[in-house]
Amino acid sequence: MKKIILFIVSLSITAVCFAQSDPVEGFWISVDDNTNKITAGWQIYQEGGKLYGKILSLADYPKGVIAVRCNESYRGFPVEGKVNAMPVSGTPWIFGLTKSKNGEWSGGSVINPEDGKMYNCKIIFRPADGKKFKTDTLEMRGEIGLGIGRSQFWRKTDAATAGGLGPK
Repeated sequence: MKKIILFIVSLSITAVCFAQSDPVEGFWISVDDNTNKITAGWQIYQEGGKLYGKILSLADYPKGVIAVRCNESYRGFPVEGKVNAMPVSGTPWIFGLTKSKNGEWSGGSVINPEDGKMYNCKIIFRPADGKKFKTDTLEMRGEIGLGIGRSQFWRKTDAATAGGLGPK
């Protein structure tokens, strides 16, 4: 009987370990819409059933740059303290999204640390199809309301690349 229980527990642990995470999770490179230039490396992750995204590195700035153009606080911001005194890298600028279905999240916010503006946020995973999406792509959409906004299309990458941008 003990062997059967041990087998069932082992099987359950294995299933949890190999369960697929949502395809939006992972490491991404944000790209400027106009210049097609890489702007930042991001980590998108779940915590407590919500989706978050933090900048790991910036293409044109060294680590440690402070988000001085941000407000002191924002509704629902997930980190305590003065936002305009926080480093751009390592801070969750995307927060509070809830899952609509696998690969689609909405109902949260994104703050642009460059100018301090906050937008409603929606994220959709776009799998590579060999046509419009040559590689796995993340559509990150910021809106001011009533569907008015714009989308950026981010490229899938690895942790080393997402964290290794910026001046050396």
